[in-house]
Amino acid sequence: MDLLTSLIGNMRILLASATEEASGGNVLTTFGVDFPKFAAQVILFGIVYKILSKFAFKPITSLLEERTKRIAEGEENLKKIAKDLEETELKRSEIIAEANSKAELLISEARQSADALAEKKRDEATKEAATIVAKAHDVGELEQEQMRAELKRDFGRLVVDTTTKVTGKVLNDEDQEAINKETSSQIAL
Repeated sequence: MDLLTSLIGNMRILLASATEEASGGNVLTTFGVDFPKFAAQVILFGIVYKILSKFAFKPITSLLEERTKRIAEGEENLKKIAKDLEETELKRSEIIAEANSKAELLISEARQSADALAEKKRDEATKEAATIVAKAHDVGELEQEQMRAELKRDFGRLVVDTTTKVTGKVLNDEDQEAINKETSSQIAL
């Protein structure tokens, strides 16, 4: 519309100059301007401009405006995505740091638990070994007592047999028992 107004204004100026020239000189004819053809061309240009502005310029300008809006929205979305990505990266770093600290805590607790369990097992093994040693010592003493008793019996029999052979007398049970008691009391093992 502005272009049409400026063209009409220019046409008026040309008409005014043409009327001035008609009175004084003919500049338009010098340049080969035929006023009726020029006026027809200006009118045709105005009509073509109106048609183009209605059917071509408006759709193109609306399409360009829509594209400009989409580009602006895309840039805003890109900024938002970059901000979200930065926040997500920060959260990810925090989560990883928290997971690492929890993992270190769990590892530390597991080590402490393992050390405590190992100490408990060592104590149990030591107690069990002490019990086994005590039982072995008791068994050894019992066997030693049994061996002493057996040795006393065998020694008593040997004394009885020797006495029987030396004296030539057959000893009865009472005599054998008395000799065994006397020998046993004298043997201090």
